Formats: sequence, C-alpha cells, structure tokens
Amino acid sequence: MNSHNSRVFRPSPTSAITHGDEGCFILTEAIIGDADYHAASLQHWKQEYEQISNGVFSSSLDEVWFGNVQLFREKTNQVLHQTGLPWDGSRTIGVTLDATGDGLFSGTMLDSGSLFTLGGGESLDFLTPKKLDIIAVSTDATALQEFSLNIWGIDIEAGLTVPGVLKHALGTAQCLSEFLALLLNNIKDAPGMLNYPQIRKIVEQEIYNNLVMATSGATVSDHHAFAASRKNVVDKAKAYVLEHHDDPVTIPDLCLALNISRRTLQYSFESVLDINPVAYLKAIRLNRVRRAIKDNAGAAHTTLADIAARWGFWHSSKFSANYKAMFGELPSETLRKSR
Repeated sequence: MNSHNSRVFRPSPTSAITHGDEGCFILTEAIIGDADYHAASLQHWKQEYEQISNGVFSSSLDEVWFGNVQLFREKTNQVLHQTGLPWDGSRTIGVTLDATGDGLFSGTMLDSGSLFTLGGGESLDFLTPKKLDIIAVSTDATALQEFSLNIWGIDIEAGLTVPGVLKHALGTAQCLSEFLALLLNNIKDAPGMLNYPQIRKIVEQEIYNNLVMATSGATVSDHHAFAASRKNVVDKAKAYVLEHHDDPVTIPDLCLALNISRRTLQYSFESVLDINPVAYLKAIRLNRVRRAIKDNAGAAHTTLADIAARWGFWHSSKFSANYKAMFGELPSETLRKSR
C-alpha cells in the first residue's frame, strides 16, 4: 500500500467495522451521526462539511484501500457544503448513484448519474443534494495515466484538466457506477480475497479499465471562467464572516467590505451555492458553534452562552431554537453527547 500523509481522527459517534491488514488492504464500513466526523473519516482527505439544511444528520461510509486504489461509497441525508482537498498526487473519478434534488460540484449542476472528477491539489467544492449516494475511486494519478497511455494509448489526464462534472455519452456513467457498486459489495462480502496480490492486481487493472472507458472522450463542463468571479465573492464572504465571527456580520457589512453591490452578492451565492447569502452565512455560524461546543466539552469555565456569543448569537432562546431546527437537538444535548 502506498504511504500517504497521516491524519488525526477524533473520537466519533460511529458504528464501524474494519477488516484487513494495512500491508494488503483496509476495509471500513461505518454508520455516522455527525457531519464533522464523516468529513474526518474519509482517509487522507482534508475536508470540512457545513450542514446547510435542517434536520438530524445521518450517513454511511464504506471505504476500501489497496495498492494505489481508494474506493469509497458515501450516503448522506442533508444538504452539505463540502470543501477541502484530496490526497496529494491523486485523481478522483466518481458517480452519483442517487440524488434527491440537484447539487453543485465545482459550480456545475449535478444530479443522479452524473460523472465527476477532482485532481490532487484541486479544491473540493461540493454543495450536495439533500439525499445523496455517491461511489468514487481515488487513485494515484501517475499510475492511472501510465496505464491509460500504455494499455489504451490515451492520456486520461489531458481531458481532466480542471475539477468538475464530466460531459459524457449516455450509459458510460451508469456502466462505471454498476461496476464499482458490484465490486465494493463483493469486497464487503469476501474481504479476504484482497489478501492475495494476484487478486489486488487484477482488481486494480479492472478499475483502471473502467475509469478509462468512462472518461474517454469526456470533457469537463466549461463553466470555470464564467463562474470564477462569483466563487471568489462567495469565498471572500465566508472568510470575512469567519474572521469577524464575534460581530454579527450583516449583508450591508459584506457589501462594503467586499466593495460589491447587494445584487452581486445575492447572484454570486445563488449561482455558486443555490442559496441566498443570509441563510448560508447563518448556517455557517451555527456549524461553527456546534464544533466549538464539541471542542470545549471538557472545559470547566466555558458556557454555551459564551460559545454562542462568540459567534454573534446573543438571544439565547432564539439561538437554541435555530440550533435545534438546524441539527435536530438542543445545544445542551450536543454538549452532553460530547462529554
């Protein structure tokens, strides 16, 4: 197994089963009840999940590592804004198996059956549908490119120059998703087969064959130049709110700080994240309060009112109501579970 940068994982409210020997393979099947813990559970990715829709979060993650391959399937039940980075030197190609509503991957509309890609060092920016089921492969980009050149005479990286949703012929995404889902189920049913190097080699090559076939002739939707300025507005607005978290930032504050009109701010958020800026920025602050509660669960002199106030929530009953609407539990319940 290739070595990758290590990550620190926090304890989580997770039911997980792990199989394998790290020298051959690692298979993990997990049921997760917290968006932060889910973000931290995908190995060697640096991710942050902000919950945007109201309700109790639940998810599952099945993940297998062997050789150059990380194969994973994620199911989530809330709208999330996922940001972060994949592991260095990787190439990720995935398919949405099921989606309730539309999502936005790197600013491009994504729904059931969409094929998407992300390179190592490229930023993940994914606003998920409320119900989402995806399956994906992250692999060593050089190994995949060499296979594609030597076996198929195709430079797979040439068509995957930016992150986004791939334009593809009908059926190619479905073929890839069916292959990957069947493969993952077979591995879960008989994980011991990956103890054999011959099997790992055959499975890796079959994955590469299917990735090349699915992406051959595909191109990433060319929205990037058009959307870059709007995404820049969204990124700067989020950074400003986080930097000034102890001061309730208003929309006029943002417009003045970013030197843009209210209309530009509104249009940027709606086109990049399909949400109005007021709702998004409020959700960001609630997510940060939730993290702070969990991080300070053992602190003797920090109160829930202190944490809420640091993020600009000064009306305690209204804050508690908003928090429960977003996460399905009161702040005190989050604190109790984190101790």
